[in-house]
Amino acid sequence: MKAAVITFPGSNCDRDLAVALRQAGADVTRVWHKDEALPQGVDLVAVPGGFSFGDYLRCGAIAAHSPVARSIRAHAMRGGYVLGVCNGFQVLTELGLLPGALMRNAGLTFISRETGLRVATSASPFTSAYAAGEVIRVPVAHHDGNYQIDAEGLAALRDQDRIAFTYAPAINGSVEDIAGILSENRRVLGMMPHPERAVDAAHGGTDGIGLFASLMSGFVPA
Repeated sequence: MKAAVITFPGSNCDRDLAVALRQAGADVTRVWHKDEALPQGVDLVAVPGGFSFGDYLRCGAIAAHSPVARSIRAHAMRGGYVLGVCNGFQVLTELGLLPGALMRNAGLTFISRETGLRVATSASPFTSAYAAGEVIRVPVAHHDGNYQIDAEGLAALRDQDRIAFTYAPAINGSVEDIAGILSENRRVLGMMPHPERAVDAAHGGTDGIGLFASLMSGFVPA
């Protein structure tokens, strides 16, 4: 698998994401946000956490208008894989690749700690290494992770089995404790927790490895 990790001004998890992907066996290229084209033959675009453009306007709103944004959208529309983590999830909603929006956390506090994460579905290229209902431990670090969507959109997520992860227990006010969702074709995942920070026992845990292992084992070219 060839992966591209995007870096925006203010990204701070891009190296971690690149390392996690390399450890899983991916061929990783780093891409600056002003690059208009993605590397030739790229299979996965990974949009990392951080505070792109200082989170001005709305989190991810400015990043969604960077030169590389058009190529990310085109990659997703042709069936390519896209992973957005934390700020990356916010960017993907701003790009219109995932429904809903990320609001300020309930209580208006920044949350930075390890949390329980329930795997809501194993039927995706990102979660196949887990068992549905399994609870893993993954770090979170966000101020605007409160996922909200209208009733019609929520019903679609439920009916199409597109809720990937939920918090266990609730931490930030997200509707139905949603922590991550999939696109209709299941090739785009946005999630607020940081699996790339849970791939080394020396850092406190390895429960994030399953996500990257899922990608590598279930990879099907677009």
